[in-house]
Amino acid sequence: MALTLLRGIQTRPLFPCSSAFVTRKHVLFCSMQSTQTETTMKTKQQPHSNFTETARAKAVEKALKDFEAIIGIETHVQLATMTKAFCSCAYSYGDQPNSCVCPVCMGLPGALPVLNSKVIEYAVMLGLALNCKLSMNSKFDRKQYFYPDLPKGYQISQFDIPIATNGFIDLDLPLEFGGGHRRFGITRVHMEEDAGKLLHTGTGNYSQVDLNRAGVPLLEIVSEPDMRTGIEAAEYAAELQRVVRYLGVSNGNMQEGSLRCDVNVSIRPIGQLEFGTKVEIKNLNAFSAMSRAIDFEIARQAALYNEGKAEEIVQETRLWEEGSQKTVTMRKKEGLADYRYFPEPDLPEVILTEEYVNGIHDSLPELPDMKRRRYEDMGLSMQDILFLANDVNVADYFEATIAKVPDIKLATNWIMGDIAAYMKNEKLSINEIKLSPQELGELIASIKSGTISGKIGKEIVDPVEIEKIVDKVIANNPKQLEQYRGGKTKLQGFFAGQLLYRVDKARSLELDFCSSRSFKMYVLPFFFSRNSTSNGRPAGFLSFCVGVQKQT
Repeated sequence: MALTLLRGIQTRPLFPCSSAFVTRKHVLFCSMQSTQTETTMKTKQQPHSNFTETARAKAVEKALKDFEAIIGIETHVQLATMTKAFCSCAYSYGDQPNSCVCPVCMGLPGALPVLNSKVIEYAVMLGLALNCKLSMNSKFDRKQYFYPDLPKGYQISQFDIPIATNGFIDLDLPLEFGGGHRRFGITRVHMEEDAGKLLHTGTGNYSQVDLNRAGVPLLEIVSEPDMRTGIEAAEYAAELQRVVRYLGVSNGNMQEGSLRCDVNVSIRPIGQLEFGTKVEIKNLNAFSAMSRAIDFEIARQAALYNEGKAEEIVQETRLWEEGSQKTVTMRKKEGLADYRYFPEPDLPEVILTEEYVNGIHDSLPELPDMKRRRYEDMGLSMQDILFLANDVNVADYFEATIAKVPDIKLATNWIMGDIAAYMKNEKLSINEIKLSPQELGELIASIKSGTISGKIGKEIVDPVEIEKIVDKVIANNPKQLEQYRGGKTKLQGFFAGQLLYRVDKARSLELDFCSSRSFKMYVLPFFFSRNSTSNGRPAGFLSFCVGVQKQT
């Protein structure tokens, strides 16, 4: 296994992380938007007007006629380990402030760090996934700076010998953004610890410090300055999110700070080889915000160039304000000399063995780009591919479905159509619906065999129509309903018969279909619990015929 001279390592198990599937209005949703919670957060922010969008687009289009944008991204990925990087403190997003701390992560005198071995494992996994060259001997360094939320006054990081270097990531742009394949270089991946968090008051009179996050393990991924537009940058970040979720090393949720991107933007006149002055942008909590912030910054810098004020473009850190849709100065950017790196004296060298690396390499899952290429070979369109491969859980659901019934196009249409629409309306992930891939496969098989038509198949999963019928059955049988609530559970058969009869009458279905296994599978889940009631219906009424529970 990987050695840190043995004495400096703790073995920590994997912290289970979740991956949520989020439907989009358009099927080309896999990029430029974050998770469902991120979308909810954005709705609370001040919306940007169509005029602002149009004006920004025109300004960027004008700027790129004379200037070339140079964009690089530093991405911090919070690792899904059970404990922090150098101590045994657990960390969970949303815990009470300063409840997950100890002398080590608080930087108290005399406390010594002990490295969590899972951090090394995840770093090697991500380095391999990003096609990097691994450093078989690497070390930790101290990065000196003082922030109120960094209690030690320095950050344990890696400087001159990071664990992985010289990699790349491949992605496919959605058709709505021009399509095509892109490869972006990865400069380095290095291990480090996170700082705490400042909680600012509404009045701005003071700030509070929460040190729960101090010492949480991070992997920082530094890209080459290969991106030229906000769209490319956002797509790159979205692909990184997919990769870490496929690997299971992080949940990648931007709204929790599990994936944070700092974007560096400069422009230069077309034809000039020398880079312009780099500006860093922070406070980007969604991929769409990243694209807009970059577009604004390109237009801002181009305007200064055109006005003869190029000297006003200085190396600094700027914040993105979602409400005003602009970047504002936060602080002047520090240089390497300001950080005064030197080797971390309390942690030994990290030594990897070929056996350890090969073992991790052999355990890697199929990654997003590999999956997209395989789906291409299956004959799927890029539109379908980007939808299905965006989330590993959706991809697994799709593959389990076609394993049951090998009709790739029908399975794709059902998942991208009715199922995706339902999940969007109900705000559910694909793991939360109760229609299993095997049951979807049986439904598709029934349609293919002619047992039911495609139209009937969709009607079977029409909750509105089925709910109307159930309402009538309940309203017309108050005596039986009261007896059922009183514990006479055998009346369940009575309600099933009433439901079957009314569906048959409403849909003019053949009687043999009404008694078929498929019909029972998809309609009989409309049964209810006998315990409490709500709004006149028994609790636990299943409003979706494929078994998604809804209290009504």
